[in-house]
Amino acid sequence: MDFSRLAWLPIVLMLPLTGLAIANPVTLPHSAPVPEQSNRPDAKSVTQPSDEADTLPLPQPRPDDNNAKPIAPADAPLPSQKPEAGADDDAAPTKPTKPLADPRSATTAAETMPEEELACRKRLNALGVAFEDRKAEHDAEAGCALPYPVSVKSLGASVDLAPEALMNCQMAEAAARFIKDTIAPAATTELGSPLKSITQASAYVCRPRHNGQKMSEHAFGNALDIASFTLQDGSTVEVGPSPGEKQAKFLDAVRKKACGPFKTVLGPGSDADHATHLHFDLEPRRNGGTFCQ
Repeated sequence: MDFSRLAWLPIVLMLPLTGLAIANPVTLPHSAPVPEQSNRPDAKSVTQPSDEADTLPLPQPRPDDNNAKPIAPADAPLPSQKPEAGADDDAAPTKPTKPLADPRSATTAAETMPEEELACRKRLNALGVAFEDRKAEHDAEAGCALPYPVSVKSLGASVDLAPEALMNCQMAEAAARFIKDTIAPAATTELGSPLKSITQASAYVCRPRHNGQKMSEHAFGNALDIASFTLQDGSTVEVGPSPGEKQAKFLDAVRKKACGPFKTVLGPGSDADHATHLHFDLEPRRNGGTFCQ
């Protein structure tokens, strides 16, 4: 046997292992490579032929969208109108420029005073009313008429009216009777002194009501506004929203009993226009009705 060949055998056997170690050395990089930025979208991109992209149909516009333009506020469409029903329906409602017609507005004085007016004046004399006849008041355009006025200085033998007031005879008679039957006794009972005089705030005035819809009863001399009562002891009861206890009791009694002799009774609490006076009138109402507030 050739032992020289056996001496080389370990070397030969180790060479493959050594070759493996030398052939596959592991070398670590100094720094890890940065991943390249991807240009792909989050979702998977689909590559389409260029000619397909050019021929894909676009969404169809809604009718008239291509020609539509923003509507400016001034060009905004108006709400649809109701079908025309006539010329009057086309006009917008407006506040009446003149009060509703009152048949009394056309009344003028006759050449001879009617019998009922003469009889009324006799009753005024019997009640102790101091008055004088005045010439007729008539304003056809405004709608005011007072054909047989009386200028009243007192509403009884001992009750003066200040300032002197122009009214029709029927209103003067109603006021004189009410003072005699109700106001004078209430003054003595509630306030302890007889009634001396009454201060009026308005009698005949040619005007419509404050709402403008009808003529005021003042326009016919058919109303009287009372602002205060003066007693013989010198005290005065002012009509207002906050009178004293005794004065309030007196005013309440007068106001309640006035509903009936007068067709309209208004005062503090009725509205702002009557906060400082009592309004009495003889407005003709259906079935003789009254309006007391």
